[in-house]
Amino acid sequence: METNLYGYLMHWFLQEWNAPKPRHSRLLNSVLRREYPNEEQKSLWTPLRDQGWRPCLESTKPPSLPENSKGYIQVFLDGGLNQQRMGICDAVAVAKILNATLVIPHLEMNPVWKDSSSFTDIFDVSHFIDVLKDDISIVRELPYEFSWSTREYYATAIRATRVKLAPVHASASWYLENVSPILDSYGIAAISPFSHRLAFNNLSAEIQRLRCKVNFRALAFVPHVRALGDAIVGRLRYPPKADDGNYLREVTDRDNGKGTGKFVVLHLRFDKDMAAHSACDFGGGKAEKIALAKYRQTIWQGRVVNSQFTDEELRNQGRCPLTPEEIGLLLAALGFDNSTRLYLASHKVYGGEARLSALRNLFPLMEDKKSLASSEERAQIKGKASLLAAVDYYVSMHSDIFISASPGNMHNAMVGHRTFENLKTIRPNMALLGQLFSNKSLTWPEFQQAVLAGHKGRHGEIRLRKPKQSLYTYPAPDCMCRH
Repeated sequence: METNLYGYLMHWFLQEWNAPKPRHSRLLNSVLRREYPNEEQKSLWTPLRDQGWRPCLESTKPPSLPENSKGYIQVFLDGGLNQQRMGICDAVAVAKILNATLVIPHLEMNPVWKDSSSFTDIFDVSHFIDVLKDDISIVRELPYEFSWSTREYYATAIRATRVKLAPVHASASWYLENVSPILDSYGIAAISPFSHRLAFNNLSAEIQRLRCKVNFRALAFVPHVRALGDAIVGRLRYPPKADDGNYLREVTDRDNGKGTGKFVVLHLRFDKDMAAHSACDFGGGKAEKIALAKYRQTIWQGRVVNSQFTDEELRNQGRCPLTPEEIGLLLAALGFDNSTRLYLASHKVYGGEARLSALRNLFPLMEDKKSLASSEERAQIKGKASLLAAVDYYVSMHSDIFISASPGNMHNAMVGHRTFENLKTIRPNMALLGQLFSNKSLTWPEFQQAVLAGHKGRHGEIRLRKPKQSLYTYPAPDCMCRH
């Protein structure tokens, strides 16, 4: 009996990881047979035109430090790399608002990826302090008299110096009214939690530009991350010949419409966490549905709003992340062919290599960190999700085109940073794609025509920030000027 039960459980466990058959085989087969016109390719690789905007980070007032700091501000940041970046930018802004000295932020261990990387493990601290030296005072550590103010200290009891109830998107006046008195009384205030704790509206132009200065100038990755990123970018741009083992050989970039010397970064946000949270059906059958439902219940105890909707409703609303197969069909419909060099920026794909097979069939020149860098080169980032993400961020910022398979923090960070630098970034029309992929009768020409029409104006064109939207995603007009 026990043997039979064990075999039954193992059957379901293994089935969860068996990649489903292609859900869009009709489209997939059409793509694999078609030929690609050169004109379509050339327009894809053409850089964005000058849109009449430029980075604009310097304050209209001369930068100045307060004569006397009111005290020290500590923040404790959770989330992944991109959420932490936003928190760091907000922490600098809050320190400026309060005329306080900022302590290098403490990064909490990521509960999903179990990563304990610190600020100094990820970011170049000397560069961070130097870029901001005329704007705020920053210290690496608290002075001895405040050395008691640690994460452990705040975890054991209610403390007068901890600010625990900062509202989401708090105003500048909230900090002046609620945190400034703590600084006056104790000389230190520790804000935790601090994710999304500063508003995007009703702040001075000086504070808004400071936030962008932190994000786009002060936050540089540590040298070994930049070095690995540069090596990967070089190997993507200048791949070796079949008989050439030297990755870094110099080649001439001839733009023949086939993407020679150019590459696309695809952020494939399709890990188990994402798949479960979306509550969508990804074609893995009963075993996958059971596995994701169990994971969803264990991690979020039923607090997943999407689970109230049917799969069809979720797809029509654009709430389902694209599978590797679907993002591959989108790329093909946009005009990328099988000679396109594709860099996969992703932590872990749910279903592994088997799930990636359809995408790899479409784009055989698909690479990632493991395929482009030796184990020795990757030793310093191995098993560290934040550093792995940092390398992907760096490579993404140096790509010709970036596209994400679904909205999220990485997507938002890239949209903002690449807008700031006027780089091409394709934003998938999720609602349109959900509807197209639900229509099983579409021919390839019909699918491609609908995709091309639905993605006009979604290649990185400037979109001005609307009230309450993040300036880290929409840096114009707060942090960019017309010219």
